[in-house]
Amino acid sequence: MADVGDAPESVVQGGEMTPQRYIETRLAQYQEWYDVKATRMKAMHLRMRTVSVVGGALVPVFVNVDLAFARVTATVLSVVVVAAVSLESVYRYREQWKNYRSTEQLLGHERVYFETKVGPYHGLSRREAFSALVARVERAIAGENSATLNVMTLGGQVNADVAQHGVPAARQEAEPS
Repeated sequence: MADVGDAPESVVQGGEMTPQRYIETRLAQYQEWYDVKATRMKAMHLRMRTVSVVGGALVPVFVNVDLAFARVTATVLSVVVVAAVSLESVYRYREQWKNYRSTEQLLGHERVYFETKVGPYHGLSRREAFSALVARVERAIAGENSATLNVMTLGGQVNADVAQHGVPAARQEAEPS
């Protein structure tokens, strides 16, 4: 599960923020943090899936084996499979892994684009390029925060329902123009 409030905190002490300082104190820290979180979420997702698949495959075997311990083993395995599937649906490790990994990759691309002055940084002055870098990196971090909140709450389902079916008529009339 994502630990609440465990994102890196960048502390800038005195002076103006330079591109190098920003890259080292903010971008690199977040990129490393997202990498660690993506790795952890992928491992949890794979563990849960492995338990579910292997346990689910073994239950029918134990149900059909005529040994004293088989019935208890099948029952315990069934409970473990249900718990693994349920926990995966609550914590959504796969979605978190994808969000963290895509954000980590995006930050890496932004860093390379900025340092090589290509893509959105091509033709910009040093100051303009740095401003664009900060804006793009901060937007990516905020976007990932929002995506994780959506994944971890019912909001993800509510947003999908609204996108598919639209806002109910009663809600549309109540909104100010």
